[in-house]
Amino acid sequence: MTQNDSRYVPAFGLHGLTPFYDSFAKLVNPLRRRLILQANIQPGQRVLDLGCGTGLLTIMIKQSFPNVQVTGLDGDEEVLNIARNKSRGIDIQWDHALAFDMPYPDNSFDVVLSSFVTHHLTGDEKAGAFREVQRVLRLNGSFHIVDFGPPFNLFTRIQAVVMKNFERTADNFEGWIVPMLTEAGFGLAKEARHVITFFGPIAFYQAEKSSSM
Repeated sequence: MTQNDSRYVPAFGLHGLTPFYDSFAKLVNPLRRRLILQANIQPGQRVLDLGCGTGLLTIMIKQSFPNVQVTGLDGDEEVLNIARNKSRGIDIQWDHALAFDMPYPDNSFDVVLSSFVTHHLTGDEKAGAFREVQRVLRLNGSFHIVDFGPPFNLFTRIQAVVMKNFERTADNFEGWIVPMLTEAGFGLAKEARHVITFFGPIAFYQAEKSSSM
């Protein structure tokens, strides 16, 4: 599937809205910062931002950890061009590819992060992306996701009833992310925490490529 495929969902749902994506996406930057803290990135590591969009999380990673090698990958060339323009003078590698068909050798990265990407993917695409992440991670590498998650109280259950009709969020709201990570071969996968936001319940996930796999 390419970005021109009718099933492809761009960063803001419609290509015509892409120029306005950053204005909305910056509202959840505090969640991205929390994801970076969860990832516990160390100097000298190789880090991949999967589905990087316009590079908000990617640039935050590099600014927070100047001594790591950071790569941003996305299937939409339009948002990648925005990311490249925003990051001039910052040492980040930007790659055009889909999450479930990455152009990297096995064992390429120490840490993979992904913010608000999984809900754009079908169930099969999620499964393929998670297998690809497991493949490109080094031994004991970690995968960290922030995205919609299962409801955990009455208010978030009401939100989920409404939101699961949009895009491809049902897997997220129905609690399938952790089982899908386990099925993809991660030795440890869990929901690390969850929060309430005005647009739905948000979960932070983490998974590790175990030495036993």
